[in-house]
Amino acid sequence: QVQLVESGGGLVQAGGSLRLSCAASGTIFRINTMGWYRQAPGKQRELVAIITNDDRTNYADSVQGRFTISRDNAKNTVYLQMNSLKPEDTAVYYCNADIMASRFAAARWYWGQGTQVTVSS
Repeated sequence: QVQLVESGGGLVQAGGSLRLSCAASGTIFRINTMGWYRQAPGKQRELVAIITNDDRTNYADSVQGRFTISRDNAKNTVYLQMNSLKPEDTAVYYCNADIMASRFAAARWYWGQGTQVTVSS
């Protein structure tokens, strides 16, 4: 069974920084794309950033230049460095990963439980 566990959320003032981590554990053969999504109250879940297994990245326009996604394949972990945070970045942040549990299994997407990020003005 595969699990994704996020950490690093919290309360920060506008202009501050936070670093989120998401570690995948369990039976894992290969991790393909990993990413971060967020969902603010009353809004739909939206893509924040993704990173492929050859380190290509893509960001939402709203975070481009402020957030940086990275991964450590040896640790099965993806990170999101968030700088210059704004109150509109307040949301629950979810980790997402496309994982093959074995060489014979099809890849499927897994989600973490979410971590709250609150940015005060």
